[in-house]
Amino acid sequence: MPQATDWPQKPRTLARREVTRSRLFAIEEMQLRFSNGAERTFERLMPSGNGTGAVMMVAMPDPEHVLLIREYAAGFDDYVLTLPKGVVDPGEDIVSAANRELMEECGFGAHRIEPLVELSLAPNYMHHRMQVMLASDLYPHRLEGDEPEPLIVETHAIDSLPALLAREDFHEARAIAALYIARDRLREANPPTSLW
Repeated sequence: MPQATDWPQKPRTLARREVTRSRLFAIEEMQLRFSNGAERTFERLMPSGNGTGAVMMVAMPDPEHVLLIREYAAGFDDYVLTLPKGVVDPGEDIVSAANRELMEECGFGAHRIEPLVELSLAPNYMHHRMQVMLASDLYPHRLEGDEPEPLIVETHAIDSLPALLAREDFHEARAIAALYIARDRLREANPPTSLW
């Protein structure tokens, strides 16, 4: 396996320009020269909103279950089952943003929120990182959110991941990775006791 010192140098940026911008995204074109002399043009999707990051919550109403939401996903023009998530507002820290989004999307707050993992999405063309948080010790509390319609909240056993993966509406890679990581972290923290 190559070591970090064996990797080529990062490409040199020859030029950079914004191609277009929407309310949520900016598309940036980058002219790059690689260490071997090859030159290429890359495009990448950059956030252009007011947010300062994103959070996704693995919310556990009890040690064996997780809350999932059913929401409309414009990219697929269909409803998907996924984890609650959202943008970190300016001036907000990650934990506060996670708790606010959980209240808006699921109708619960969490007394305990801890970092689980940071995930990226399509790093070859998208500049986006998401902080995944593990939320537990939940309590009922609803905040008004910006969703156009009420989200459907479902409770699923965290050990039912293979059954969830067999569903046509559960396919968001970040949610799948987050659930497997959370499940494994919970198993490490509470190993099964032997009967022998």
